[in-house]
Amino acid sequence: MPEDQQRPSRGGRPGGDGRPGRGDGPRRDARGGLAGRGGSRAGGRGGPQGGRGGPAGGRGGPASGRRDGDEQRGGGSRLTPKGPRLPEPRLPDEVTGKELDRSVHQQLRTLSKENAEGVARHLVMVSVFLEADDVEVALAHAETAVRRAGRVPAAREALGMVAYRMGDFGRALTEFRTVRRLSGSSHLLPLMVDCERGLGRHARALELAASPEAKGLGEAERIELAIVVSGVRRDLGQDDAALLALQIPALQRGRKAGVHRLQYAYADTLLALGRAEEAREWFLRVVDGDTDNETDAVERLEELDGVALTDLGDGEDDLEPADEPPTPAEEPRA
Repeated sequence: MPEDQQRPSRGGRPGGDGRPGRGDGPRRDARGGLAGRGGSRAGGRGGPQGGRGGPAGGRGGPASGRRDGDEQRGGGSRLTPKGPRLPEPRLPDEVTGKELDRSVHQQLRTLSKENAEGVARHLVMVSVFLEADDVEVALAHAETAVRRAGRVPAAREALGMVAYRMGDFGRALTEFRTVRRLSGSSHLLPLMVDCERGLGRHARALELAASPEAKGLGEAERIELAIVVSGVRRDLGQDDAALLALQIPALQRGRKAGVHRLQYAYADTLLALGRAEEAREWFLRVVDGDTDNETDAVERLEELDGVALTDLGDGEDDLEPADEPPTPAEEPRA
């Protein structure tokens, strides 16, 4: 949905800075990829526009073209909701709902035209406010979308993503399960595993990660799942197993989407195991592949190389070797 999770801190629970740092977890990509907390602190920028984590999930949505008599099974009444409504958050005129991915619009075909347009606009606003890290307003739009279209997977996924970002893992897990039931898609499985982890149910998280559904995931979801499982293992103090969980084929695949996050998690785990030289090599790979500066790999390399950031007091920063004594002042000439 409109990515990447409160966000994780190093080896810990989600934090909220929107970019992977020293923690551990999947993220939401800029247009709604998976979000999570598995093995490298992931960002959490989400967006209804497509992506595997977008409200539509990009796959597995309900079939379009239902008849009027199918509304009870497929997305609510085709009539615009009647009666008094709870106050709804404001929708800017410039937001039309057409910004959404086509797969989301396919799901909204189960609604009346007027209701579908309103729900689409609210889903766009969920993306906008998640991108701005204003989760309270994003929640208001997501809850409105669900009140108006409770059987549309895109709406339930949007609400789940907001709950996940807020650290409400129980509610997020409930919504993600509903998405799976309504759509038949398991693309949110890595996030479901991460929710179990966030609830402290590590054994259940590992059991879900090893379920038959996991075998049918696409490569992007497999990457996110590996990161989450690695994070679970690190929570349990099983750093060797955490490293092993990350050793999937995608790890060696250069600039492919999401691989730099997998490599970041791998470097971070190597460092936790005391293998600093190997960790440095992997952080270098991350820097090469992280073209959007989603991670703090550059800073991690500077730490490993003993470089410190010095405040010069005039708004500019300078780099100097850490622990290196200052150069003595030159003696005045006679």
